[in-house]
Order: sequence, then C-alpha cells, then structure tokens
Amino acid sequence: MPQSPLPTVRSVADLRASVRGWREAGQRVALVPTMGFLHEGHLSLVRLGHARADRVVASLFVNPTQFAPSEDFDAYPRDEPRDAALLASAGCDLLYAPSVAEMYPDGFDTTVSVKRVSGPMDGEARPIHFAGVATIVAKLLTQCQPDVAIFGEKDYQQLMVIKRLARDLDLPVEIVGAPTVREPDGLALSSRNSYLTPEQRGVAPQLNAALRSAAEALQAGASVAEVEADGLAALAEAGFGKIDYFEVRGADDLARLGPGPVDVPGRIFVAARLGKARLIDNWPV
Repeated sequence: MPQSPLPTVRSVADLRASVRGWREAGQRVALVPTMGFLHEGHLSLVRLGHARADRVVASLFVNPTQFAPSEDFDAYPRDEPRDAALLASAGCDLLYAPSVAEMYPDGFDTTVSVKRVSGPMDGEARPIHFAGVATIVAKLLTQCQPDVAIFGEKDYQQLMVIKRLARDLDLPVEIVGAPTVREPDGLALSSRNSYLTPEQRGVAPQLNAALRSAAEALQAGASVAEVEADGLAALAEAGFGKIDYFEVRGADDLARLGPGPVDVPGRIFVAARLGKARLIDNWPV
C-alpha cells in the first residue's frame, strides 16, 4: 500500500495542539530537531526517539541566526517533500516545519548564550553560531515541550551546549546524544557532504582516519601536543584546505587536555574545509 503523507504543522499553536492530544492519551513525546536534507544519521535519531517515547516529532528549520553572512545559509540544501517521505519511512509521527516569520516574528529580540562550552573550537571559528543554536533549540524545546530530545554526537560540542542549556534553564526534558552514523570508509554522514566533488569525496575519509590515528597514539602514551601536530600535518598532506582546529579536549567539559599522557575521558575534535564543504568530526579517547 502507498505510504500515507506525514502530518505536517507549521505553527506553534498547531504543534502544541498535536502534542497536547498525545499527552492527554498518556503518551511520551520525543523531538528530533533537524535542518533538513536528511540522511540515515537523522533517521537513526527518529528510530532512537521511538525507542524512548511513544510519539516522535521532527522539526525542519534552516535557522538563519546560526549562519554568519559569509556562510552557506542561502546555499544550504533544502527538499521538504523528500525529507517528509524519509521521516515517514522511519516512523516519524509529525513534521514541524515553521517559517522564519513563525520562529522570529517582528520585534524578536532575545538571544540565549551558553558561555563556557560554546567558547572554544566552533565558538572561535564561527563566533555567532552557538548563540543561534542555543536560541533556536530553546525555542523548539519550549514550543514542543517533549519528554526527550535527540541530537547526534557528530556535533558533539553542540550537544554539550544543549545539555548545559537544558540543565541551566531547568527545562523538563532529557537530552540524549546518539552515535555518529558513518559511511563504510569512516566518513561521518552530513548534509554538507553533498558539496563534495567525487575527487574530494575520496579524500574526505582521511578526516576520520586522522582522528583514529590520534586516538591510538594518545592511548599509547603520546603527548597531546605531538598528536595534535601530527593530525594537522596529516590533514594538510591529504589535501584539506583551511583546518579550523584539531584538538584534544575533555569529554565532559571540553577543557583543554595535556601535556599528556591523557588519563581522563577525552575526545579529539576536528573541523576542516574540503572545497565548498566544511567537515567536522570527533572521536573518543
């Protein structure tokens, strides 16, 4: 039988009405925020949402406030019909796809800032990014009021920002991180992978290879400075352009680690450009 269209709402009022009906029936609700152009990584979040709740809402909103003027907001890939079909195939119950005017009405004048964990790495490379992320996620969580919200660990720093946001503002929601979904060659799935040319796609897995080599070196007792320098050199040699960072940090607070050996839970983070794509990844150590 043909698949039924995914129910879609575009206003806060309609979203809350749907969620209210589920709650009155005693059902738990999960939220999966996305910017669309979905891939298997996003669909894995929907499936995890169903493992944690009775109903899953996916939001689709390309958030302008987390893009700098020089970044790819206008070029960011968009295809709502495709995304809705994929979400329906993964068991999503409702798509929330608001307009910019619904999310940022005339006179909107509030910004949410999560200072410490948003400061390094992407906080330095993309100075306005996390204020935009924190503001839109705070709005989505208060609009939907889910029991649980699911975010991918590929954006690990973002996950830490959102966990701190929910904790500091006493939001009654459990924030869950989901494992990164990868191609067989190790490349983390990302909507921005669509920017890669075939040649660049052949180079891209070296990002994850450098992380795994760094983790092995740290576990063998190498110093943080040595591992970071080797990682930067490997990416430059592989053909990456600007490398925003290749850093070893604490898994819980994103504090700098070193000089080594690393004896606490850590994570290695990288962001590097390859043609039009800015790729990010991370690996535990």
